Amino acid sequence: MVSHLHEDKKILNRVRRLKGQIHAVEASLTQQEPSCIDVLQQVAAIKGAVNGLMNELIEEHLREHVIKDPEAVNEQDLQEFLKLLKRYG
Repeated sequence: MVSHLHEDKKILNRVRRLKGQIHAVEASLTQQEPSCIDVLQQVAAIKGAVNGLMNELIEEHLREHVIKDPEAVNEQDLQEFLKLLKRYG
């Protein structure tokens, strides 16, 4: 269940930025002679934004559904794990 996500403005803002970035790519492609480099840069930004959204969702999922006792979690270990996901995700 993702009922807690509808209250997370940070995640919603990420999705809205992605939407804007995708519209920008579409607009670039409708130009007479779109710049390949510009489009590639826009797509790379989208890829980074999607990865950031995925990492945010994974962290939310861990905190809301996987970790049963937040008091028992070593926050430093959790942050190291999340950094690892960001690096290879």
